[in-house]
Amino acid sequence: MRRMIAKGKDIMIKNGLFIKLFSVTLISIILVSTLITLSTIRVSTNLFLETFSITNSKIIQQITSQFNHFSATVATTVNQIENNGVIKRVLNEEEDDSVTLAGSYYQVNQELERIYTNLQTFDANLVVSGRNQHLYNMNYIYWPVSKSYIESLSLTEKAHAPHALTYHAMETDVIENDRVIVAAKALTERLSDYIYGTVYISIRESQLREFYQGYTSEGNDVILIDQTGQIVSSSQTRLVGTEDPGLLDIAESTYLSDQEHTEVEWRTRDYLLLTEYLPGFDMYLVNLIDRQLVVRSLINTGEILLISVIIILFALGMVWFVTRRITKSLTRLVKQISKIAKYNFSERVAEEGGYESKQIAKAFNHTLDELETYVAIVIESQKRQRNAELESLQHQINPHFLYNTLTTVKFMVMQGDPEHAMSTIHALITLLQSTLGEVSETITVEQELENTKNYATINQARYGERIKVNYFIGPDCLSLQLPKLVLQPFIENAFFHAFNKKKDGFIQILIRRHGKFLYGEVVDDGDGMVINKDKFPTKYKKKSQLFSGIGMRNVHERIQLLYGDQYGVEVSSELTKGTKVTIKLPVIEKSK
Repeated sequence: MRRMIAKGKDIMIKNGLFIKLFSVTLISIILVSTLITLSTIRVSTNLFLETFSITNSKIIQQITSQFNHFSATVATTVNQIENNGVIKRVLNEEEDDSVTLAGSYYQVNQELERIYTNLQTFDANLVVSGRNQHLYNMNYIYWPVSKSYIESLSLTEKAHAPHALTYHAMETDVIENDRVIVAAKALTERLSDYIYGTVYISIRESQLREFYQGYTSEGNDVILIDQTGQIVSSSQTRLVGTEDPGLLDIAESTYLSDQEHTEVEWRTRDYLLLTEYLPGFDMYLVNLIDRQLVVRSLINTGEILLISVIIILFALGMVWFVTRRITKSLTRLVKQISKIAKYNFSERVAEEGGYESKQIAKAFNHTLDELETYVAIVIESQKRQRNAELESLQHQINPHFLYNTLTTVKFMVMQGDPEHAMSTIHALITLLQSTLGEVSETITVEQELENTKNYATINQARYGERIKVNYFIGPDCLSLQLPKLVLQPFIENAFFHAFNKKKDGFIQILIRRHGKFLYGEVVDDGDGMVINKDKFPTKYKKKSQLFSGIGMRNVHERIQLLYGDQYGVEVSSELTKGTKVTIKLPVIEKSK
């Protein structure tokens, strides 16, 4: 016995780490599995109810569409009756001899028979009452009422509110074991609001219930409730005719909050409540889902528990196997890895311990080597790509500027104006010296302004004074830095394309500083242009046009490459009114 105890102690000492690790893991698995099992049951219940509610939301929409279809048909029927000249004339006639009365009755019946076909698909009835003794009941067996009875109803008085189509649920002695829902509206003259009759469209509650009967089941009920809290129709027939203001408040608050559904306690039971407002009826359609009944019938809690137990046993077996293979070397390796600083790829872990630890350490170090090399390659590649794109953009802009400027000079020489040609050539030389001679990526606003004025001088020599250029430059902006040729493409576009239809106008150049931003604006009152979905002008299709939107887009891309996405070019234009180009740049002080 003592030998067995001593042997057990020896085993525990040699396997101390394993026993501790396994014990902690065992307790953790049991606790976690228990919590997961309980959580799974809860989540499964909530997920099922959520899915069930989503399905019911679609069903509620289908039911709502049927109710809306019925209310739209009722409204159409009432409108056709109110606009029917024959019905209006007969209902306004005083009683005459029997022959005339019979003829009028026949005419009205003919018109009502034609209109009544709209309601027959719903098995509803149509009754029309005039100011005289006329009463037309299209289905007397469906709702056998007399003129005196129907005029004594409170709904008749409510229906006499001008232009109001109202729905009323009521019990009636003439129909046994059923209620009727009546839509009533006064027939009025449009100009004088004189009431010459009343139209009633009735449908039995049993017929109305067929709109949703096929979508209900035990624990999944539908209720139609009016603004007084009276339950007009329900899949639970015992509730029909009762009043429940509390349910009305819940339905109204749920609808106004735009919630898909809400959890409520109603009549001592927990429900999921979905609701839709029926504007034609001025009522709420409520779907009540009994949580307990639905979950109990569809979710097998015992099966979930059995699966959880099996998973726990399997996990324990795996833990037993894995923990016996884990040694202290793995713990040391984890500690080394955790000490490596984020993005510090120069450090390496020691390749020591058991075979598994050595292989993991070797693979980890190899990964760090490759990652460090890859990062260096990516950084260098991005630098080269950025420089290449900037150089490409610069080459795209300069040829456009030079070509258009030389075209202008050619035009002046052909006109035979040596003095202006001389001044223009001088402006061209100065502009070319400044543009081609400046090798830095940015120049001052003052230099860019001087280049712009030289460019404008060349073009004004060609176009005369019909296109005027005005400059509005903030004094505090002259020494600020900006990219070369950032204004020229837009001034070029204004000169060559903004005044094809209009023969004169102005170009305004504004440069201002606002906080940490430098804004440049080129505004003209020319022809305007079409702006595409990228907020840049569409390309000109004619080959004679020198500008195609490339320069404008390139300036935008160039600015974003230099300074980031928050900077760039924004173009707004309206045909016949002109174009406005806004250039947004960072404020860069001139280095001393």
